[in-house]
Amino acid sequence: MWHHIRNHRYELLSAAFSGLLLCLAFPKINQGWVAWFALVPLLVVLRRAGGRTGFALGFAAGMAHYLGLIYWTAYTMNVYGDVPMPQAVCALSLLAAILAAFWAVGTMGLCLACRAPWHLLIGGPAVWVLTEWLRTWLFTGFPWELLGYSQHAYLPLIQVADLFGVTGLSALIFFGNTVLCLVWLHWRRLPWREGMVSRGLAARAGLLLGVLLVAVAGYGFYRLQATDAEMAAAPRARLAVIQGNIDQAHKWDVAFQRQTTEKYVDLSLKAAHRGADLIIWPETAAPFYMFHDADLTDIVLKGVRAAGKYFIIGCPAAEQVGSEFVYYNRAYLFDPQAQVIGKYDKVHLVPFGEYVPLKRWLPFLGKMVAQVGDFKAGLKGDTLMWRQHPIGMLICYEAIFPDLARAMAANGAQLLVNITNDAWFGRTSAAYQHFSMAVFRAVENRRFLARAANTGISGYIDPCGRVLDATALYQDAAPVADVRLLQRRTLYTRWGDLPLVILSLVLVVSCVVAGRAYYKPEPAL
Repeated sequence: MWHHIRNHRYELLSAAFSGLLLCLAFPKINQGWVAWFALVPLLVVLRRAGGRTGFALGFAAGMAHYLGLIYWTAYTMNVYGDVPMPQAVCALSLLAAILAAFWAVGTMGLCLACRAPWHLLIGGPAVWVLTEWLRTWLFTGFPWELLGYSQHAYLPLIQVADLFGVTGLSALIFFGNTVLCLVWLHWRRLPWREGMVSRGLAARAGLLLGVLLVAVAGYGFYRLQATDAEMAAAPRARLAVIQGNIDQAHKWDVAFQRQTTEKYVDLSLKAAHRGADLIIWPETAAPFYMFHDADLTDIVLKGVRAAGKYFIIGCPAAEQVGSEFVYYNRAYLFDPQAQVIGKYDKVHLVPFGEYVPLKRWLPFLGKMVAQVGDFKAGLKGDTLMWRQHPIGMLICYEAIFPDLARAMAANGAQLLVNITNDAWFGRTSAAYQHFSMAVFRAVENRRFLARAANTGISGYIDPCGRVLDATALYQDAAPVADVRLLQRRTLYTRWGDLPLVILSLVLVVSCVVAGRAYYKPEPAL
């Protein structure tokens, strides 16, 4: 593959520049406007690329992007997984290569399907949608910072997510990049694949982009007002999210377990005095197996009874099945008398963090986080019933999977709660990226989302995507807020990504058929 472009350093550098430029659109840098033109250099160098060259250029762009975006993976493995930095960098490179392969397949498909300039306009965004959709579930899925997430701070634009999800916004951004690419090619009098870009096509494409942006923004302003009206009429609840700020290096140290538990109880009592009806602890905030460690469990239960409130508490759980124990990453719901009235077990487990994939065939592989046994997954769509109000739980990076939150909202959840332990990320950009993606779960399903994180970022996001409160990293905090409990199901809650994926498949197939029909091979002499 690479010998086809060994003399094309400019193309490789342009592709890599696109990948790096796109990093600027995401937290911490957070310049979302950059996403609207960041992919233009990549598209320009794809204009004459065949399938193999397109694959290579897409891979180069993807590697540059993901090495810059998820650099924190190496930090996490080195600092908290005791993995030597050289091996951690190799693991980062492997993960970046896997994610870059999705870009590579997408750019290869784009080169093969989009043979005429107008094909790029309709086929390009469709290919990108299919690529992102595959990344959400293939090989367990890792849809970290899809293109649409870059717009999390632009409220009028992201409202369309209740129709088409974050991937719909990704399609619009990619369409904007294709329009700019075609305008550039027309200005420079350069072809796209087998056809020149006419002035009329460039003008119509620009006009269509303008119309789409106005329509999306108009829908956004309308939906902001409509959702605010819905919230004003909805039942209210007062919540508290507890940020204990426990150093990951001490979290599981036996010498600190009692201190950690007492700290969470103390912060919770203060929140209870401020009128919180439901107090939420982060993922594994209780650093022990509930009901197995009698002394620490007793501290928690006494704290719940002293507060006299409902609690959601994240902790690992162990249940004996026959002669063996089964382990869960669990959230317990306690009533004011410290009785368990519900539990949610994490559904989407972290490979090599909470279980070892293909363990039977790859016995030499182990988990980065030592545990007695692999965790077992819960049931998708399960909710916790709190005072006749179903709550949808998202533990840790479950918040980046749209389908999990959607399944809970479809199952009646009136509130979304994300509990996580982002202490693994230190002060890198990962915690900010993780929080930004949760914004879309609130908008897609029109639900309030409360987020409790051990070291931050904790806070609240309303159904329009407004961040009502967000804590700083590494501080003790217990922010209290009033939320509304909504019930209306959005189009996205009902159908998810299915309509957009089907439309994208139709558009890609149409481009392929049109390309074959229009560009016929010359007859042999």
